[in-house]
Order: sequence, then C-alpha cells, then structure tokens
Amino acid sequence: MHWLFLFLSWPIGAGNSFTPVNSGTVVRWTTETDHDFGEIPAGKPTRFVFTFQNLLDEPIVLQTVRTTCGCTAADWPEAPIEAGKSGDVQIEYDANKIGTFRKKITVFFDKQRKAETLWIRGEVLE
Repeated sequence: MHWLFLFLSWPIGAGNSFTPVNSGTVVRWTTETDHDFGEIPAGKPTRFVFTFQNLLDEPIVLQTVRTTCGCTAADWPEAPIEAGKSGDVQIEYDANKIGTFRKKITVFFDKQRKAETLWIRGEVLE
C-alpha cells in the first residue's frame, strides 16, 4: 500500500520537458489551400507558394511536408516561425505526365495534432 501512496504523490512530469499539442489549428493559410495551375505545357516544371501565419503566442516549427508522388517536391523553412509571423511551403510539380492531375500535400506542425492538407491540380498538355 505504501507504493501506491508514493506513486500517487510523485510529481507528474517531473524532469520531463513537455510541449502541449494543440487539438485545433495553429496556422491560418493566407493563400488558397487548393491551387489550380490550369493548363500547363508538358515538361515544364511549375511552382506555387502556399503561405501561412502562426496564430499562437509562441514559435511553431513546420516539422515535415509529405507529397503523394515523386512528381511533386516541397521546400519549407527549418527555422521556427515566430508568433504572428508568416512562413511558406514551396511546391514544384514536374509536369511530365500528360493529362489532368490532383495531388495532395500534407503539412505537419509541432504544436498541432492534426496535419494540414493542401492540394494542387491542373492539366498537362502536349
């Protein structure tokens, strides 16, 4: 029974550095989140920059960006985004396959449980 008392009296989080995760959104997208490139010529890579603003009173880190195929590449800042400041996610689509496309981009922030979802779409012409 003494072990139960010791366990219950142990300070929670003692010695741990814990960063709470927000169940809501920590950013506001200042650009569209579903970008339509329209018609683009084959073989010509095309780019778009998605921009967001940090809504928290503390810095956030954009941990990673995942794309659904090798035809889409992403670049993002490694440095923390300060409170109220903006950051961006640069996307490049290689446009090598003829036809319509719709690609999902998933963005993960350190202080947000649910990932943000971005989309690009368009049609590659010969």
